[in-house]
Amino acid sequence: MAQVKNLKDCNMNYPEPILSSIPDVQSSPDVRHLPIDKVGIKSIRHPVRVADKSGGVQHTIAQFNMYVDLPHDFKGTHMSRFVEILNSHEREISVESFESILREMVDKLEAKAGHIEMSFPYFVNKAAPVSAVESLLDYDVTFIGEIMDRQYYFTMKVVVPVTSLCPCSKEISERGAHNQRSHVTVTARTNGFVWIEEIVRYVEENASSELYGLLKRPDEKYVTEHAYDNPRFVEDMVRDIAVQLNRDERVDAYVVESENFESIHNHSAYALVQRDKKRHGVADGMMQTLVSQ
Repeated sequence: MAQVKNLKDCNMNYPEPILSSIPDVQSSPDVRHLPIDKVGIKSIRHPVRVADKSGGVQHTIAQFNMYVDLPHDFKGTHMSRFVEILNSHEREISVESFESILREMVDKLEAKAGHIEMSFPYFVNKAAPVSAVESLLDYDVTFIGEIMDRQYYFTMKVVVPVTSLCPCSKEISERGAHNQRSHVTVTARTNGFVWIEEIVRYVEENASSELYGLLKRPDEKYVTEHAYDNPRFVEDMVRDIAVQLNRDERVDAYVVESENFESIHNHSAYALVQRDKKRHGVADGMMQTLVSQ
């Protein structure tokens, strides 16, 4: 048998005689007769391209989780194929190619269901409200693709940092009011193209104030007073954002969460609104699973 001399030899392109002499343990039968819902790889990093609303393209590094289901009669899946699929696309992974990669994964692994999560930092160039000085602000974004019974579902998850100012504190205090940074997470299953920036705007427009990477003194004065003039409870923010998502026909289902990192307590305030617009009720099990990850 030929000796493997380097890593390039360790791929799936072995000559047939060599392949036939190596046992395929993963494909052997399993006697426990228990199917597995998700099996695959987690936390593998890969370069990607993401188009932004300004017309540019952001080159970034994404962290991938890739899973398929496994029938009860197979011992294991072929883990190397997940990595092979990523590497075969080199730097071509984008929003547009997300579905095709997912379908390729399901086909190559002979699965009925597949799941890919692609998490990455996304940057928006923002101008300060008074001085107009520009700076970048980063947002945590996750694209989630799922295939079940050959049907493709796409979900976008965006974490938006904002400022919230307490209405009660403002009402009862002679001077000032306590405020804090909040993380609002929107998880939206869509039926059409939605810009990341659109989700960000839904959140920032319904907070006490949005955040900026760079502020001069006139800008700091403005955002302080703007937050004071727009107090929001954690409940207000999730409700107001939900109203916006209800109006957007491209959104089929959503979960809106807000965690306020309280400045006068050693705990956070939290609120959540969820809805499946197609089912006219709370978000289904698939959406709730995505939120918990």
